[in-house]
Amino acid sequence: MHISEGILTWPVLASGTAFALAGTAVGLKKLKTEDIPKTAILSAAFFVASLIHVPIGPSSAHLMLNGIVGILLGWAAFPAIFVALSLQALFFQYGGITTLGVNTLLMALPAFLCYLLFKPLIVKKNHSIALAAGFSGGAFSVFLSGIIMAALLVFAERHFFGVSMMVLAAHIPVMIIEGIITMFCIGFLKKVQPSLLGT
Repeated sequence: MHISEGILTWPVLASGTAFALAGTAVGLKKLKTEDIPKTAILSAAFFVASLIHVPIGPSSAHLMLNGIVGILLGWAAFPAIFVALSLQALFFQYGGITTLGVNTLLMALPAFLCYLLFKPLIVKKNHSIALAAGFSGGAFSVFLSGIIMAALLVFAERHFFGVSMMVLAAHIPVMIIEGIITMFCIGFLKKVQPSLLGT
């Protein structure tokens, strides 16, 4: 779901970068030393999952795993995703340097919102509720990322509305896949390492 360079206007890029930097700063401040290895592993998982992508107009469709990243990291999802996107932009030209802030915002903000909305349900002892919350978090994170990306494209150029709807529709299968992956990850962690979920 990377937005390519040369599409968004400078006011949109500047606003996205400001919000992304603010979120990254808060994430780094709240990141505990003992959580750095977990953050690095999840950043690497995000990096690898989003390498395989299908170009769609000014964007692309790919797995993100930002739902599970957000549920496990909270605010630290911002620096984790920022680092992964920076490496992708530098090594593979995915997205770009000028759109790094905007791309971070549209993937990390939904991740953090998943933490706020679904983490309280996941830490409950009821296994079925935790699995349902995991699926919902994975799907919701992709859906919200798509909504933010569509809004950014429309703010840049009104004639991007049709393209925005096409990109959002293309991510419906991704939402389902991400939901299933996140659900299985939550189920696995609750059995073998519940402390990672805060339970």
